[in-house]
Amino acid sequence: MSGKARTRPLPNSLLGRMFANLVWLLGGKGFGAVCSLVYLAILTRSLGLKGFGHFSLIFGTSQALIAIAGFQTWRVVVRYGAHHVHEKNWPAFGRLGMLAGLLDVVGAIVGCIIAYVAFYHFSDALDLNKKLISTAFWFNVAAVWALVSAPTGIVRALDRFDVAVYVEALVPTFRLIAAVAIWLTEPTLVRFLVAWVAIDLLEAAIYWAMAKYLCPQAVQFRHLFGWRKAMDENPGVGRFFMVTYAGASLEAVIRNGPLLAVGFFVSTSAAGLYRLANQLAQGLSKFSTLLTRAAYAEIARARVAAAVSEFRKLAVQTTRIAGVTGALVVTLAVLLGERLIVLLGGEPCRSAHDILVPLTIAASFELASVAFEPVLHSTGLARYALGARLIAVLAVIAGVLVLVGPFKADGAAWAVALGGLVSYVAMGLMARRTLHRLDRQSREENPAA
Repeated sequence: MSGKARTRPLPNSLLGRMFANLVWLLGGKGFGAVCSLVYLAILTRSLGLKGFGHFSLIFGTSQALIAIAGFQTWRVVVRYGAHHVHEKNWPAFGRLGMLAGLLDVVGAIVGCIIAYVAFYHFSDALDLNKKLISTAFWFNVAAVWALVSAPTGIVRALDRFDVAVYVEALVPTFRLIAAVAIWLTEPTLVRFLVAWVAIDLLEAAIYWAMAKYLCPQAVQFRHLFGWRKAMDENPGVGRFFMVTYAGASLEAVIRNGPLLAVGFFVSTSAAGLYRLANQLAQGLSKFSTLLTRAAYAEIARARVAAAVSEFRKLAVQTTRIAGVTGALVVTLAVLLGERLIVLLGGEPCRSAHDILVPLTIAASFELASVAFEPVLHSTGLARYALGARLIAVLAVIAGVLVLVGPFKADGAAWAVALGGLVSYVAMGLMARRTLHRLDRQSREENPAA
């Protein structure tokens, strides 16, 4: 293989390697976060609260569809591809990557079917304007075909987070340019939606091109026909895929279900407020998403190439750092959240601060548990993570049913915070038990160590 898969020096320690990747992600995503806040302000102010509510429901539905139909194949590529990359078995890595790409195509077809049923038969449940149904449907069709899960997994398994940053920085950059152009000409909901999905499709094409550039031996059309061999070469991949897919679907319920519930039980305008607060909460906790990406790939590699003691040390150190960062994120939301809300959406959106705080608390729980799921996945216990997700979803559903009636959108946000707490406790206990079991096994196998 050429030197393109890894051309940058990396630290020797596992934590250092993870933070080297994290620095690359922070550089790109920090820029992206600033861009997203600017175009979010443009969207909110140019469309108005009602129009932004429609945008939020359509976009939120597309995110739910992507999670349900996307299959999260990047996790499969990283989990099993780490071994192939470590062994430099590029044909096997290619067959695994193409299997993931094939699953992405199947997911996109399923997503189109779900979108048709959702928008042409259940649009009333989302309180959507009848004139927007066809627009919403085609937006969602394009969104599910813009999935970049498989090439994302290839790039991360190759440890080229720098390349991922360059590609993913295109989305917020182009969205900001498009938002300003639309704002200065004729700001309409349809034009914003068309611009958003066109940019997503462009990102997907570029991601595949970069995966091909980094590992031409792997990204080859002929490997599509080796999907059966890929199943044989990666024992348990089918079961792992189904478990992680179910977990991603449950996570989508937590991430997007409350927004759709607010649109159903309260109003479109309330959904707009919820979306604004949620977007800001995700911006404040962007470190969570980035740390998840860096930690998942590095923990998967550590399980293959490092001693159990180093693997455990990486998981513990990551958890401690994430916990402190989560506390800082909540503090920022309490102290500065209201000012940021008014700055982005104007005075009519001030009440969204009451939604922002619990959503940020939920994001902090997600951040604090960032190492738990990679530990369970890399040790073959993905079903434990799925069980924790299921318990969290049940907590969120119960919270929504109890709290949305009296507390409106605020109640939905506190339901999400409850789900975050339940997930943190359940998955944390499982991860801790797993690490203790690995330590015990290691001592039994190496009593002199």
